[in-house]
Amino acid sequence: MRHVQQELAEVFSEHGPLARVVEQYRPRAAQAELAEAVRQALQTHGTLVAEAGTGTGKTWAYLVPALLGQGKALVSTGTRTLQDQLYWRDLPRLREALALPVSIALLKGRGNYVCHYHLERLQEDERALKSRDEMVQLRHIVRFAQQSKSGDKAELASVPEDADIWHRATSTRENCLGQDCPRVKDCFVLKARRQAQDADLVVVNHALFMADLALREEGVTDLLPATNLVVFDEAHQLPAVATRFLGNSLSTHQLLDASRMLEAAGLAQARGLADWTKIAKGLESAARALRLSVAGLENMPGRRATLLMLPERSAFDEAAEALASSLEEAVEQLTEVQDKHPDLAAALAQCKTCFQTLERWRPDAPAARQAAAQGWVQWVELLTHAVRLHSAPLSVAELFSQHRQEGQAWVLTSATLSVNGDFQHFLQQLGLQDAQTARWDSPFDYAAQGLLFVPERLPLPNHPRFYNDFVATLLPLAAVTEGGVLVLCTTLRAVEKVAQLLQEGFKKQGVQRTVLQQGTAARSALLEQFRSQRGTVLVGSASFWEGIDVPGEALTLVAIDKLPFAPPDDPVLEARLEACRREGGNPFMDYQLPEAAITLKQGAGRLIRTEADWGVLMVGDTRLVEKPYGRVLWRGLPPFSRTRQLELALDFIEGHRLQATPSLETSEPVDGVPPAT
Repeated sequence: MRHVQQELAEVFSEHGPLARVVEQYRPRAAQAELAEAVRQALQTHGTLVAEAGTGTGKTWAYLVPALLGQGKALVSTGTRTLQDQLYWRDLPRLREALALPVSIALLKGRGNYVCHYHLERLQEDERALKSRDEMVQLRHIVRFAQQSKSGDKAELASVPEDADIWHRATSTRENCLGQDCPRVKDCFVLKARRQAQDADLVVVNHALFMADLALREEGVTDLLPATNLVVFDEAHQLPAVATRFLGNSLSTHQLLDASRMLEAAGLAQARGLADWTKIAKGLESAARALRLSVAGLENMPGRRATLLMLPERSAFDEAAEALASSLEEAVEQLTEVQDKHPDLAAALAQCKTCFQTLERWRPDAPAARQAAAQGWVQWVELLTHAVRLHSAPLSVAELFSQHRQEGQAWVLTSATLSVNGDFQHFLQQLGLQDAQTARWDSPFDYAAQGLLFVPERLPLPNHPRFYNDFVATLLPLAAVTEGGVLVLCTTLRAVEKVAQLLQEGFKKQGVQRTVLQQGTAARSALLEQFRSQRGTVLVGSASFWEGIDVPGEALTLVAIDKLPFAPPDDPVLEARLEACRREGGNPFMDYQLPEAAITLKQGAGRLIRTEADWGVLMVGDTRLVEKPYGRVLWRGLPPFSRTRQLELALDFIEGHRLQATPSLETSEPVDGVPPAT
């Protein structure tokens, strides 16, 4: 590997291949050092946990050794946005600069690819279309399926990625017919997997990686290819994604879909061999009865509760038993006729999956006893028109760390993995205590570029007037800055309240500002409007705290309402805090505070994205500076200048406005690293 070390030094040098293809290229020590650390992890088959601040160029730092190293590499990202950016922008550019004949592949979960078989079923079933819009969308999808080479729904701009029709035009693991599918030769999923098996570097996302781990638990090992190196970018998301995907859930929506599927398949392909309508109606009735049995959740925080705290538990147990009986009957009848047609086999697979998941919820079933013994958390969530049953492991550490392939190197990187340089919280969550850790700070001059403003006189967040005073303090800052304003709230209810107060305040002051609110349009559409219309205000919650990259003066003010402590009614959090308490730990200091510190650092990271950016970070929660634990939180933020005086914050904005700093939004990225990396 010595020649690779020499090559790395050359690649990142002042006159290397990157310098020849990137204007204004300047070597960065942090980028070269991170690349060398990745190379060493690959050489020793070790685990590297690397925190690299914004602007260090971590994306190219791990891609270059991955491309130069011997063997196959896999890169897993936290979002499909970064996944697409790597595949369509970064990797082709690097491959050209390095003149390497490497093959790359993009692999997503099956729900991202059009399924020819289910698309044909959708065309044949007029009842499945819910509106005129869906009729138009169906025509677009049919044409796309005929012309596309990949079948990736992200490439069909005329149908939004979150459109409901995609659920019926794609397959799931439960209803996929596999090799029995009459359209198996045309399958986009299988084509993508074959390309991934043959490629030198494969780009996936964390959800798919975790789905692969879950399938390995069941003995399925052909989803992702074997590789020498796995890089997890946006690795701070891994504990939450692992919890979600290594657990399981069952909703009444799934049950009703299974009911419709078995009735349609039975009547079309096995008419007269069973009373399919009766079986389907029985399953549908049992699913609706399950929802009625948990109506008491209406009055509980978050409309959810753990199984132990469920109101009228006996009614739920009775409904679950009746549902299990309905599913057993459906499985029994479909098993008799499954060989007659693929639709019947698909309906059987769907009903079997529902039954197996439900087994965890039947008190006397072996699966339920096993879940309790393994320390799984079970909770019920009441939705507007459905109920969902969730199960999740209390800890994902063992499940995650033990599925590493022999001889494989792992690199986990993000701008937010440590709490003041301490990685223990992140390492313990994933069972990686033996990993090598390293940090590289951002090269930005945060003290000059940014100001942390925590107002002096705001009431605590639980005070009735908190949001009125928070917005009243925010308005003068928003009025004086000419750039965009991003307001990050900790709850959806707060998003609505803050957006309303801002609109009223701007109107009263005669300030012309567009206020965008999460939930009024798709996230991608809101972000596009925010980037393109200077001076816009965007108010969002959880999904807007990270993954937003708005460089230049398109964003000069970020305001956070409260410290981002997870809601205490979260069942998984509640169970983990209780486990920490039982083991003699301090749940707040050992778990809640580190989680909040990492989330706060993510939100703050939206402000400064390039060396020419500037702006104010306003945090409305005075506990940040007035409580002893606040020191842990603000010390973990970038080293901004700090003030509690509104006048000084206004002066900071005014001073930068007068400097008329040019925006880098459309300029060539410095150091060959796009702002998003």
